Amino acid sequence: MEVTTPVLVARGLTRRLGVGAGAREVLHGVDITIEAGEFVALVGPSGSGKSTLLYLLGGLDHPDAGSVEIAGEDLARVDDDTLAKLRNRLIGFVYQFHFLLPEFSALENVLMPLWARGGGRSREDRALGLELLGRVGIAEKAGKLPRELSGGEQQRVAVARSLVNRPKLLLADEPTGNLDSANANAVYELFRELNRDLGQTILVVTHDTDWAARSDRILRLLDGRVVGDERRREERA
Repeated sequence: MEVTTPVLVARGLTRRLGVGAGAREVLHGVDITIEAGEFVALVGPSGSGKSTLLYLLGGLDHPDAGSVEIAGEDLARVDDDTLAKLRNRLIGFVYQFHFLLPEFSALENVLMPLWARGGGRSREDRALGLELLGRVGIAEKAGKLPRELSGGEQQRVAVARSLVNRPKLLLADEPTGNLDSANANAVYELFRELNRDLGQTILVVTHDTDWAARSDRILRLLDGRVVGDERRREERA
């Protein structure tokens, strides 16, 4: 049997916020492993440390102790410039707010991660951007500015942008938090399609109990500790 490297391995993650006597530990030695192709929901009450953990896993913040490896790359052992390049190459991000730049078209917003590393202007890159907009169901909106798109369409552009670098791991922080129930369900179905058809590994922080219930696996965080790890579906062959 072929042995594969997990997409994500976090060991002993500890994070303290604040300084001096006001400092408090919000994550207490968290361990997480996510295999390729998993669709994982991270749930827990407000203040449990979910977003703090996601920032550490995505290399957007540094732990006070512990390590994070993405596809075998140890994020804690590189300088900031190298870390930025690893984030761009290995990780896609989708946030509650879409963060599209208003003066650029949908296609240009999708291509921005490629622009960040000197690409995004070739015919092949533009074709990839259009392909991704088609996959999220809005190819015909490629030339539209964000203000000409609905909230659900803007979030679809954000999803396409997160995929343009073909990331090993897609991280999403409350991606349906600003959407109505119909658009929230549409975004869920889109993520499920990406997971099923492309084998995209996905970790979503969510308060949406329906989303969590339909994921492959639920990680429960409470007071900065993982207190539950439940697999919801049989392993796919």
